Amino acid sequence: MSQASQDFNSRDTEYYMHQIPLYVLEKLNEDEIDSIRSVIYTAVPKSTPKLIDLRFVVDLIVTRYFVVLMIGRDIRKQQRQYPIKGITKIANTIAAILLIIAMSLLISAVTILILYLIKSALGIDLFKGHINEVLFNQNK
Repeated sequence: MSQASQDFNSRDTEYYMHQIPLYVLEKLNEDEIDSIRSVIYTAVPKSTPKLIDLRFVVDLIVTRYFVVLMIGRDIRKQQRQYPIKGITKIANTIAAILLIIAMSLLISAVTILILYLIKSALGIDLFKGHINEVLFNQNK
């Protein structure tokens, strides 16, 4: 996680209360300060543990893109301004399924590659000869 992200996540109500100049706070009574503190507490996002928290930057010749993928439980209090229905709901479901399949294939491919490299480093041969000879019965 980047330093800016850590700084933002560590900001709580008291951090923002300290940003208010002291001369302004001295003019307020306790009820007003408590009301401001309550509004800030409601406005500050609360982070939750994510199953997947993937963040990276793609540098291209002309520009940079920041990519974020987070999967976790939604605890937001606000509801969407509009209901999700019809083709959008179907498209979201298809996108989620394709994303899960792609992640599974990626994890499987990396696992097989690591196991193959370990096997090769240990000098273990599962088949006599090269794999293409075994698959296509080419004996030379």
